[in-house]
Amino acid sequence: MPLIRSVFQDELDGVSQTLLDLTAMVCTAISEATTSVLNRDLTIAEKVIETDDRIDDMQHELDGRIITIIARQQPVATDLRALVTALRMSADLERMGDMAHHVAKITRMRHPETAIPTELIALIKNMGETALAIATKMGQVIATRNVDLALEVERDDDEMDQLHRQLISTLIAPQWSHGVESAIDLTLLGRYYERFADHAVSVSRRVHFLVTGNYS
Repeated sequence: MPLIRSVFQDELDGVSQTLLDLTAMVCTAISEATTSVLNRDLTIAEKVIETDDRIDDMQHELDGRIITIIARQQPVATDLRALVTALRMSADLERMGDMAHHVAKITRMRHPETAIPTELIALIKNMGETALAIATKMGQVIATRNVDLALEVERDDDEMDQLHRQLISTLIAPQWSHGVESAIDLTLLGRYYERFADHAVSVSRRVHFLVTGNYS
């Protein structure tokens, strides 16, 4: 029995490590997607789009591995909760990769022009930096299972919501002079960053549930 438990623990540790690997990938993806859209950099945008395929593949492999572990080991109590929670977290991480992908696609769609008027560069840059900071802290939550840090992620998301509201207010203001197409691009960009952060909050809530048995 001790040997069987040791093998099972190695499998659980492998699941946790893959979640951390996915986190690192989505952090890089959102950072590079932001760089691409701010700098009209098509090369970086294409890299982000290609990376999303690898994120999808890793998520699918992880889900298959978790299902196999559940079927073979028939875990109960905390172990089962950890594996089911990991399944849901992997889905959130995959969606975060999708959001970075969508940001990069706006870069590609508007290249060689820019999707961001000069007066909104600082705001979009701030949204990108906030998204990266939230995702980075989410990774720390996964690694440490620190419930206080998990609650911080939810509070940090308030900053993203505020930036999103600021962007929408600018787009609907009478002074807006860049046309409908630009407004649509920026509405989508704002939504992608806002959803990226929401998925990070979801992951952190799942860690909180894993540790405490209660959602934050």
